[in-house]
Amino acid sequence: MKNTGGGVIISILGKELMVACPEEERAALVAAARELDQRMREIQDGGKVIGGERVAVMAALNLSNELLQLRRHASRLPDGLEGRLAVLTDKIEAVLHE
Repeated sequence: MKNTGGGVIISILGKELMVACPEEERAALVAAARELDQRMREIQDGGKVIGGERVAVMAALNLSNELLQLRRHASRLPDGLEGRLAVLTDKIEAVLHE
């Protein structure tokens, strides 16, 4: 993955793509591209899905499902840092009292 003047060249399943991206977001884009490439390779290597387009759709579905689960979990937490710390403190105290 290479930085260029106007964006980043990423590689997904051996295919290079030029993606326009602000300088401050390039590291995150490269990390996302690596994660996607890894996920797609795992699906492809599993041998149950044939074709790059289908592999991409399956990877997108898996990532979307994970994102939705994280959002559902996050919505159950109280707003703000204090609420999150309180939840973690309660969990730690419960384990220590067992």
